[in-house]
Amino acid sequence: MFLRELFILVAAFAAFASAVAAYLAVFHGEAPLKDILSTAFAAVIGLYVGRYFERRMAAHGE
Repeated sequence: MFLRELFILVAAFAAFASAVAAYLAVFHGEAPLKDILSTAFAAVIGLYVGRYFERRMAAHGE
């Protein structure tokens, strides 16, 4: 179970980071590492908050 969550964390971070980097490179002409990492980190936090709420709602039958 722990390895599954770790895999999801790493895969989600990599996916968000690559998407942010591609967006910044295409539309802004540059992709600062700080912007890529901070945005990907915020997206992963949002992903896990959403998963937490989904599990809480499923546990309470809503």
